[in-house]
Amino acid sequence: MSAPSPWYRRTKNGLEIFVRLTPRASKDAIEGVSEGADEQRHLKIRVRAVPESGKANQALEKLMAKALGVAQRDVTVVAGSTSRLKTIAVTGDAAASLSLLEKLASWERP
Repeated sequence: MSAPSPWYRRTKNGLEIFVRLTPRASKDAIEGVSEGADEQRHLKIRVRAVPESGKANQALEKLMAKALGVAQRDVTVVAGSTSRLKTIAVTGDAAASLSLLEKLASWERP
């Protein structure tokens, strides 16, 4: 059995996090790590915002910035802007962000 795929990776400027976003949710929430049918792992996130004019992406960036304790300008959707599966880049201190990401991973659901 192979090891599960990572749901984040280090970059030269910080981190990239793979996200599965659900818009139009009843609340903004980070729900832990899940694995899709393709065995790719993603951080599951729900936002109340609608997927129009980038509103859901903005809500995602704001929620992740708050969760990681970084400025909102340091969190950017870099891939999948019109898809549920997204990649977000977090610039700055990767070690500090990794510590918080591990806490997010501990919310993993079976």
